[in-house]
Parts: sequence; structure tokens; C-alpha cells
Amino acid sequence: MASPPSKHPPLAELLRPQTLGEVIGQQHLLGEGMALRLAFESGQPHSCILWGPPGVGKTTIARLMASAFDAQFITISAVLGGIKDIREAVEQALLARDGLEHRRTIVFVDEVHRFNKSQQDAFLPHVESGLFTFIGATTENPSFEVNSALLSRAAVYVLQPLDSENLKQIVVRAQLESALPAIEDIAIDRLIAYADGDARRLLNTLETLAVAAVQEKVVEITDVWLLKVLGERMRRYDKGGEQFYDTISALHKSVRGSDPDASLYWFVRMLDGGADPRYMARRLIRMAAEDIGLADPRALRLALDAADVYERLGSPEGELALAECVIYLAVAPKSNAVYKAFNEAKALVKKDGTRPVPMHLRNAPTKLMKELDYGRGYRYAHDEEGGFAAGEQYLPDGLTDMQFYRPVERGLEIRIGEKLRELKDSNKKKI
Repeated sequence: MASPPSKHPPLAELLRPQTLGEVIGQQHLLGEGMALRLAFESGQPHSCILWGPPGVGKTTIARLMASAFDAQFITISAVLGGIKDIREAVEQALLARDGLEHRRTIVFVDEVHRFNKSQQDAFLPHVESGLFTFIGATTENPSFEVNSALLSRAAVYVLQPLDSENLKQIVVRAQLESALPAIEDIAIDRLIAYADGDARRLLNTLETLAVAAVQEKVVEITDVWLLKVLGERMRRYDKGGEQFYDTISALHKSVRGSDPDASLYWFVRMLDGGADPRYMARRLIRMAAEDIGLADPRALRLALDAADVYERLGSPEGELALAECVIYLAVAPKSNAVYKAFNEAKALVKKDGTRPVPMHLRNAPTKLMKELDYGRGYRYAHDEEGGFAAGEQYLPDGLTDMQFYRPVERGLEIRIGEKLRELKDSNKKKI
């Protein structure tokens, strides 16, 4: 038999701030003289997008804005809602505007990035006419996820994860406002690390611990008991969102910047957050090809071997091979000469016409082709002095002076550069 629903609101709802003064964190927006604070004090609401990770106060700020302006507050979940919900919001806004009280309306769209283009476009005429004030909340970069037309009509406010001091204040408030048992200091520190900047996650965890403490008659939440209840800690990690791409970007740039410690840190952060090690292996292979290239050709082989080792051993043993690869790539000499040469060649071929293959380079498998001079005059490099046919032309006519690959003065490419200069000198002497 299912348990009856609780008569008490969730702790996160119970402690939701009712005034701006009760909001913890986001002082870069809500402090004296700051942008959002000034918006509240202006007496005139404006459309905006609140961008930030989960549990940092986006919904709370939207509700406080409605309260400050005595506006009707309509919430739409972009995960569950659609055009029908938008139409209903428009009807409610019209009734509020044309009614006896002439109330304003604020339409709050949670997870606005989940709405498609046509759904987002449905808000535009009503935002422009002033029928309602639009507030969108998103955990994703609005530059990519919100239509430019809607984005141009809304101010964007960036909310930050709550820091440890902010979260400690929330723990203290929760202890004052609810029947939480005492909490050991080291357990509070672990809870804060577990919350990872997310107030909602912290409060939901505290609520879970409070229920478990009552059941087990625990009078103080110790670190040992906390670990037993929570199990293995995992940081919040959105494997498909902004945080994911920011972190892999940090890893790639740390490898490129030759910082093995930072590279290893970001690599472990991604594993700790639940990133697929196979994805990590693919990215390491890409780094070896893009940022190291021929400055150290062993890097690509090592990346491929690390991926193979992971396939053989799995987690967690195989992750050590990937970590070894991360450090090797970080300390290896860097060159993007191959990467740049490849992109330059692609750009040229894309915009250039289809140049004919020089006759001496053409294949001549038939008598007719030989009679048409296919392959005539081709010099077999292995028969030439030093295995090099000095002065031979391999590029199409009109591109004979083209150079894509320019080795850098690092690692093996130093020797490659010297070799290419020798060959170029031989070509000049032959000509």
C-alpha cells in the first residue's frame, strides 16, 4: 500500500526566500546597485533570461519579481508544456490586463531551451505588445539555445553556482527552520562538496538525511553515517550540457598549453562526473593529431594504444592508461602544422576549380592511354639519386608554388623542416 502524501512541503520549498533580502548568493546581480536589484527597484519589469546551473535561484528570482510588481505569475515548463500552454497563458494575461485590477502578468518559462523555434516564436508578439513580461530560465547557453529574435528582446543575467559559504548559510537556515539533527562539521563540509553549488540538491539531501535519522534514531549526523547513507559521492554533471563542453574544452586547452597537472585534473573531473571513458579516449586521439602532430608522431600511437587498453581492461583499471596518455600529450612538443595544412588544402579545393592531373602523373594501364601520353616523362623517385627526383612537378599547373605544410621548430618537426629545406634547395638547383 502506498504511503499517504506528506502534509509538509519539501524543505526546498519551505526555505524558498520570500524577499530579496533572504536570497543567498548572486550578489553580483542582487547586491546594492547591481543590475537585477536596480530592475526590482525601478518599478518596471522587463523581459529577461536567467542563465545558470540548477539550484542557484532562477525560479526564486522570477517569483520575487512577480511579487515585487504585484503581477500575476504564470509558470510554463518547457519540458512538459507546448503551444497550448502558451495560448492559455496569453488568455490569462488578457483577462488580468482587461479586468478590474488591470494586473501585470509575468510568464515564467522553466528550461526554455527545451522549446523549439516555433514555440519560442509564439512569445514574440506578446512580448513586443507588452501583454506580459517574459522570463526564461535555462541551464544552457542562450546564445545557442534561444532564438535570436527572442534573445534580442530580453536581458540575459548569468547566475553563478553557490559557493561554500552560501551553502553553509543554507544549512544553518535549514537547521533553524526544520527538525534537523545536529551535523558534524566534517559532515557539513562533505554535504557542501556533494551539493556542488546546487542549493536544491543540498536541501533535498538534508531532507533525506533527516528522515533517515528519525528512522535510525540518530541524534547527530556524523561523517561516517553520512557516507553510509549517501553511498559513493558523485558530483553534479550534465553529460550533454554546457558544463560538459566547458570541461572538455578546459582539458583540451590544458593539454595544448603543456600543463600536465591541469590536464590530469580536468580529465579526472570528467571521469568523476560520469563522462564515458571511450569518449575521452576519442578526444585524446583527436588532441594527438591536432595539437602534437608530427612534432611527436608517437603521441597518436600512444593515444590509440590507450584506447585499446581501456577496451581490454574497462573501468577503473583501463582509466590509468588514459591518464598516462593525458600526461604524455601534455608534455609532448606541440605542432598544429598538419592541422593547419589540412584545413588550408580543404579550403583551396573547396573554392578552386577541378584542375587536371599533370600528364606525367597519370596512370597508363592501356595502350590507348600510353598513346595519349599518359604517364610520359614520369621519373621514378627510387631510381634517382638520394631517392628524390629533384625538380619534378607533383602539383597541378598553376599551383606549383603552393605550400600547405609548414613544420614548426619543435620536436621531430625540426628535423622534418631541415629535410624539406634540403629538398627545396635540390629542386632549385635542378631548375
